[in-house]
Amino acid sequence: MKEFDCIVIGGGMVGAASALSLSQLGLSVALVEQQKPKIFIKDQNLDLRVSAISIASQYLLEQLGAWSQVVQWRACPYKRLGVWEQEYAYTEFNADDIEQSHLGHIIENRLLQLSLWQQINLQSNIEVFCPESLVSLSQDENQATVVLENNRLTAKLVIAADGANSQVRQLVGIGITSWDYQQSAMLINVKTQLPQQNITWQQYLPTGPVAFLPLAKISALDNDKLDEQKPTEQGGYASLVWYNQRDEIKRLSALSNQQLQQEVLAVFPQRLGKIEVLTKGAFPLTRRHANTYQKNRVLLLGDAAHTINPMAGQGVNLGFKDVSALQCVIATAIANGECWHNEHVLARYEKMRRKDNLLMQSTMDVLYHTFSHPSPLVKTLRNASLLAVSKVPLLNSIVKNKALAYACGI
Repeated sequence: MKEFDCIVIGGGMVGAASALSLSQLGLSVALVEQQKPKIFIKDQNLDLRVSAISIASQYLLEQLGAWSQVVQWRACPYKRLGVWEQEYAYTEFNADDIEQSHLGHIIENRLLQLSLWQQINLQSNIEVFCPESLVSLSQDENQATVVLENNRLTAKLVIAADGANSQVRQLVGIGITSWDYQQSAMLINVKTQLPQQNITWQQYLPTGPVAFLPLAKISALDNDKLDEQKPTEQGGYASLVWYNQRDEIKRLSALSNQQLQQEVLAVFPQRLGKIEVLTKGAFPLTRRHANTYQKNRVLLLGDAAHTINPMAGQGVNLGFKDVSALQCVIATAIANGECWHNEHVLARYEKMRRKDNLLMQSTMDVLYHTFSHPSPLVKTLRNASLLAVSKVPLLNSIVKNKALAYACGI
């Protein structure tokens, strides 16, 4: 049996970040994960799963030593965010308005995970158990015991970072509040003839939003043909997000890439130019929030504690905020001479994070339901509101810029 200060179950982006952040406090950490991230090759295809990494998340990744490698591999900064339903009510958020060089970066999830793992492999106080799977978990007054398929571990604290369907959460009996949006989201990676852009945009349609996220270039694919025309060196890549009813997303998913390309051009705004569909995938939209983030010596982080409508790309950023909060709680306790793994000390983590997570979840729900409401009156009011935020100086500075700064985490 091996003993640790902390055991992190789940080695994705949030789990890997939490393992690193705890190791920086001098704690011994076990990281349990079923499979390692694949290595990076510069000409490999772009992954479908990407995240809009906020400025606050960037700061955390810099602190953990993982940011520079990700940027060296592939990352696409964006400076502007456009939102509209009707063109006359187009509203744009700009990094200049909050005195920043950018709003965030669009990065493939796997590359974030891989860079974090590279840093983990450099730490003498982190031991990785991979491939490994959780079998059982028990707790007593002094420690938690984790039984894996091939190992048995004990620790003062167990971190559940094993995703939305968290096995740890289920094993310790933490319930969730959840509901289904009755919609799915389709992810479509495309190659464009237009240059790589510094903007991400989202238009609200009666069937749900459609969105554009710029992606980094892939050098080896830049000489491929696009619609029988050789694209210029400035041609770009993008991730398109298409929200719709599940039956419609299922129909779209069954189409060939060529057929899907025509569907995209017929529905998406006339801002794409010529495109070539490279890959596609889909997932259902659901919201979950754990009834508590703590059960004795077990804490939930990231998607294990909360999932959110991906409309604003805030999911992983909330998870990274969880990581920062937990590191702050434990670091403060150690500095003050407190027992850092005392349950009352650990409870401060949930106190720091629950309201913020709930606020972001509820805000996304309000936006989602407001823009999907079919009433002509509601449609007029929401477009008038967007127009006012964009054109009225006082609203522009108070509402828009403060909302933008909050989303960026600054």
